[in-house]
Amino acid sequence: MATSFDMNKKIQLGGRVSALVLLAMAALPCRAAETAVLRNGFSIRHERRQVMGILTRLYVSSDGSSFVDVPTAEIDHIEAAPDDPAAATRKPSAQAGSQVPQRAIDINELVASASGTYRLDPDLVNSVIRAESGFNVRAVSPKGAQGLMQLMPQTASALGVENAFDPQANVEGGTRYLRELLERYNFDLIKALAAYNAGPERVERYGGVPPYYETKAYVARIVRDFNKKKLAAKNAQTAPQPKATLKKATRKTPAAKPQAASTQQQTTHQTIAAN
Repeated sequence: MATSFDMNKKIQLGGRVSALVLLAMAALPCRAAETAVLRNGFSIRHERRQVMGILTRLYVSSDGSSFVDVPTAEIDHIEAAPDDPAAATRKPSAQAGSQVPQRAIDINELVASASGTYRLDPDLVNSVIRAESGFNVRAVSPKGAQGLMQLMPQTASALGVENAFDPQANVEGGTRYLRELLERYNFDLIKALAAYNAGPERVERYGGVPPYYETKAYVARIVRDFNKKKLAAKNAQTAPQPKATLKKATRKTPAAKPQAASTQQQTTHQTIAAN
């Protein structure tokens, strides 16, 4: 009969093995698009990844300008991404819950669709999702907010979201709500984020961000994450491009006209410099 000490040793060993597996996955070169399958049955298609302690950064664009940070412990495994992202299907385990959809929707496709519909930056929507739920489809807050974008039941009902644990419906509703708040506050992002967290009535009561530590930290976390993405995109655009090398054609210079050959060579150098 196994003792409690033996059980604890096995649990610790299992945790160490899981950590080593994740580190090994991070060390392998990511030559093609892959999919990170989370423990809740959700999947995130990415070009490459970087483990940073308790977080793993999934780069969703090839130039590294857009990325998603997810808790490393929430990644169940990494698998090769299909050529057609829409064809990716996976049945979640029984532990994921009966309300999780049978088809795992790629988060990039989902956020891009909702952001395009409501004319928002997908990086902003991703930053909100990260702050709200850490990309946990089944997340429920102590106050009762549900799903990826943590919609309160009354808010979800007003937005026409019947099932807040449906990732597509949740992100669609949350993105629409964020757009409405931005319009309400004349596209003041700070006020809109504060209203998303604490409610519009509190923002209007205090004329801005309410004096709550939770709300202040929430707004700062999203702005910091969003700015980090924009800086990465800017750096990717301004990065120096590799210069093309021009191979000189080998040909014999006529011995009778050395001066003409010298003039032609000088002209060639001037043309390359102009280009």
